[in-house]
Amino acid sequence: MSLTRILRAATIAALVATAACAQQAAETKSGASIGATAPTEVLTIDTHDGQVRLNVEIADDDAERQQGLMFRDPLPDDRGMLFYFQTPENASFWMHNTPSSLDIIFIGVDGRILNIADHTTPYSDAPVPAAGLTRGVLEIRAGRAAELGIRPGDRVHHRIFPS
Repeated sequence: MSLTRILRAATIAALVATAACAQQAAETKSGASIGATAPTEVLTIDTHDGQVRLNVEIADDDAERQQGLMFRDPLPDDRGMLFYFQTPENASFWMHNTPSSLDIIFIGVDGRILNIADHTTPYSDAPVPAAGLTRGVLEIRAGRAAELGIRPGDRVHHRIFPS
């Protein structure tokens, strides 16, 4: 193979690799690939209208909790993200870089819903606080909490809450 052909092949390979990396970076930033195949776990909530079942992604370390649903497309109706705090805290969330309005559901250490911030403002840096000490915070598509009859005091069932 001539030097010209080798250089041409190397240049083409480099361009293909660069394009693939750029595509992956764009998908990651836009959220197209984040969570697209993320594993989920079942979470149920006992409401006055019956039991609600959601498939939730788990954010259980600092990096995952900081990323949350930033740069993500709107969640499907049956999906959510559960933020797990191994040490309960007075959580406060924001909507920084989050393009879709969410319902943010704060869950106490006993698995009971403390409060719900519904229809949060996309991209807002305003704090959205819990009404007490939280073990978990559930984010779902805006309006879903009301549609599903989820209210403060309802019981959440998931492995992070006591039975």
